[in-house]
Order: sequence, then C-alpha cells, then structure tokens
Amino acid sequence: MRSLTELILGRAAGKSVSPGDTVEARVDLAAFHDLTGYHVVENVEKVGGSVNVGNLVVAFDHMVPPPTQRAAEIQVSLRRFVRDRGVLAFHDVGDGILHQLLLERYAIPGTVVMGADSHTVTVGALGAFAQGLGASDVAAIMMTGSTWLVVPEPVKVTLFGRLREGVMGKDVALYILGKYGAEYFNGNSLEFYVEYPREFQMDYRATVANMGIEMGADALMFVPDVVTVEYIKSMRGMDVDVPMVKGEYSDEIDIELDSIEPLVAAPNSVDNVKFISEVEGVSVDYVFIGSCTNGRLSDIEVAARILNGRRVRSRCIVIPASRSVFEEALRLGYIDILARAGCVVTFGTCGPCIGGHFGIAGPDEVVLSTSNRNFKGRMGHPSARIYLANPAVAAASALEGKITDPRRYLRP
Repeated sequence: MRSLTELILGRAAGKSVSPGDTVEARVDLAAFHDLTGYHVVENVEKVGGSVNVGNLVVAFDHMVPPPTQRAAEIQVSLRRFVRDRGVLAFHDVGDGILHQLLLERYAIPGTVVMGADSHTVTVGALGAFAQGLGASDVAAIMMTGSTWLVVPEPVKVTLFGRLREGVMGKDVALYILGKYGAEYFNGNSLEFYVEYPREFQMDYRATVANMGIEMGADALMFVPDVVTVEYIKSMRGMDVDVPMVKGEYSDEIDIELDSIEPLVAAPNSVDNVKFISEVEGVSVDYVFIGSCTNGRLSDIEVAARILNGRRVRSRCIVIPASRSVFEEALRLGYIDILARAGCVVTFGTCGPCIGGHFGIAGPDEVVLSTSNRNFKGRMGHPSARIYLANPAVAAASALEGKITDPRRYLRP
C-alpha cells in the first residue's frame, strides 16, 4: 500500500521508501529560466566537466523581452550556453512561462521534476513530484542526474462535489490557505483526489498545484486520472500510463467544492483570505490577469466573457501564460474582446507578477492580481497593496474599478 509520493520516490531512489527517509532520487526532468539560469550556469562552469542536458528544459520568461541592458546581457550568455551544450528543449523569448511549458510539453505523471524556481510545483497537476530548488542544487542535478531529499509525509485531500459559477481553482487554493495558513503543510506532500474528475479541469489543477508552495507543502500532486490522460493526449498526442495508487495517509482532508465562494487574499499575506463580500467595493487602480497561476485558457475565457462588449475602468493587463494559450485565445476571439474592452494584452512573460516589468505598481496603488503572491513590494512599490483573486473576480473588478463579485456578470 503506497501513496503516490512513495511510489514516485521509491522508483527514483531504486528502493522502497517511507516518510522521513533521506534518499538520493534520480531526477527525470530539470529546468531553469532566465532569472535563475545565470546562477545555475555560473555554478556549472565553476565546477566544470560534463552536464546532462537531455532532460533539461530552459525557458526565458521572467524578464522578457529584456527590459534592461543587464537582462539582455544575461540572455545572451544563456543562449551561448544552450548552444554550446546542445540543449534541445530551449524556449526563447515569447514561447511562454516555464511552468506552463513544462505542463504543456514535458512533465509526465509519476516522474520527478526539479526546477530552479519555487513554482515548479505547478506540474504536480499532472501527478509529477515536483519541487523548486536553488541554483546550485539544479546545477548539481545537471552534473549528477540526481538530488537528495527527505520523503515527505503524504496527506490525502479529496475534492467532493462541483464548483459553482464564478468559483475557480484559485478559490480552492485560497480556501486551503485561509483555513490552514501558509506553511501549515511543511514536511507534507498533498495528494489530491477528485470525486468528479471532469468537473475539475487541468487548468484548475495547475492553479492549485502552483500555490502548493504557498501552503508550505513539499509537493502537491493530483493523483492521475482520466483528465490527466486526456490532457496529455490532447496536448502532445501521447498515451501515458498512470500509476495505481492505494496509499495510507497520516491525515485526510475533505473539501466540499459546492460550499466554496469567490475568495480574495488581502494584503500582505496569501493566507489573509476573505470572502469577497468582506472586501467588495475596495477601489482598484490596476488589475493583472495572467502569470503561471492564472494565465491559462479558461482564465482568459472567463475574463473575455465578463468584459465582452464592455469597457474597463481600472487599467488592466492580460498575459496568457504561453504562446499556445495566446494563439488559442486569439482563434476563439478572446484577445479581440479584451483589447476592445481596453485591456493591454501580451503573452509569454511573468512581467508584473514579480514587479519585473510590463506593469509595475506605483506608490499607494491598489492591485488586484491573479498571480500567487501578494507580499509587500512583490509587484512594485512597497506601499502598493496587492489583493489576489480568481480571473473572474479580476475581470469584474477591472470593469467596475473596484473589487466586485463576478457572479452577477456570469448569470445567463
């Protein structure tokens, strides 16, 4: 009787493992982006010798297109590295955010994925054991093919029922954060089961997995099911086997999806979660819809549905998480709707989420963002106040210039 965590790490370690064991695990997929890549490469070149680039994914996403001379210099040096070392899975400016690309093109259920970014956990949506590591750890993986870790204690989370209109995967993540607090799940891996798999789509799973790191979880995985298989088949034309899981857990958590309302994380902590009714009416200067948390097609679709034929009052920046999401949104007419509503639309960059560029918050501004963190100064000026919410709340709030319950715009 093994949990998904024990199955994956047992295979990676080449032996049976139990929670608390310290193991050396073979890494199936390693990754870095332009922001952390400079330091990964610095460590690799300091040590010298050969590296395994066959399982390496490199994507430029944080400071793209480069907004500063230094960012451009770093990208030139990283292009030289991937060319000289023969890295095939390289995504230059415009392909998309690393975590979205790993989800769309590379990660496989039941494998170990390590990346030089905390939100590598996003591919837990596919049932991969994923963690974000430091640059020196990822450099070591490139040179040895493995890393060491402590096997976390698995916790079972079951999603019962169905989400109601205007409630999305983001609200599930915020619900957990509001109830248990940030860092509560330190030392745990969360394994999610879904009562009605097709009622909780891959986009929502990716959002929840993405915010697993905000919960303090060592890993957050959706136990693979029919949605996992169908997603990989549709995105890559691949048939995949999913591991048979029948685990024993130290704790079990049940979540009734039907009872969740649209939620908002108020400044300056991800677990400062409020019902939308508690913050409705707060004036908003700037709305950001995008990031590795909520820049997927269903996020763009719901924003377009709310803004169709209307005009935003707050400035609103929309960034689909990858080129493929952007192209599909373009084909379906969502980009046209958003542009006509007054939004600024681009794609393939983390930009405002980290206060990098393409929309930095000014002094005392109020921001409503669909990204994953609302720490002080995260998106620009330290006096800016950042609220986190799902894309439907974000679109409705951009429309009215204040935090708004989106459900009135989604009713037939």
